[in-house]
Amino acid sequence: MFVVKWRPCYSSKPIIMQLDLDALNTQLRDKSAQEIIRWAAGLGEPIMSSTSFSQNSAVMLKLVTDAAPEMPIVWADSGYNVPDTYRVAEQLIKLLKPNLKVYTPEMTAERRNAIMGGIPHPDDNPELHKEFTRQVKLEPFDRAFQEINPKIWVTGIRKEETAFRQGLDVLSWDGRGILKVAPIFYWSEQDVLDYMSDHQLPSCKHYFDPTKVAENRECGLHTSA
Repeated sequence: MFVVKWRPCYSSKPIIMQLDLDALNTQLRDKSAQEIIRWAAGLGEPIMSSTSFSQNSAVMLKLVTDAAPEMPIVWADSGYNVPDTYRVAEQLIKLLKPNLKVYTPEMTAERRNAIMGGIPHPDDNPELHKEFTRQVKLEPFDRAFQEINPKIWVTGIRKEETAFRQGLDVLSWDGRGILKVAPIFYWSEQDVLDYMSDHQLPSCKHYFDPTKVAENRECGLHTSA
């Protein structure tokens, strides 16, 4: 068990905002993913996780449901997932029984396609793609944040995934003042694949995120305030 270190207590900020993230990141770096999740849940603050049901999403789903089965897990279903993704999502829901909270865009994919002429490419029309991303991912997540009102968000981001994430750590603050906890931040791609294999977790062969287009792009969810 590790000791939570605090910043000086003479502050009007909420207790969670006084956490010494530098010290905690040093302590948490060598802890297992489940230990990190249990630590976060043990802070006693409103907490949530999220999933996209992409190829390796089963890793975080299993880790969270094993360590903190009551934790709400938000799925912002864009409506653009391919059939294989939906089939595997149903398998994982039955297998792991997550406390899943599904949020969908206010506009159907068919209506949006008619208005926007399909999925806008960020290189061809950056502003339209930004609005597309807001509609299909950011707005549904904003609704989830408003309804769940989490102070802690457990995510599956990893350091090696994008250039932006290279500058983060296991614990970080987002623009909303939410504490982001990344239990598998230092896992490699091989670590992820090994966990999937060891636990015989199903994975979709095809996954498409219309807000990213390329795998190494940020969709805006982890960079927005």
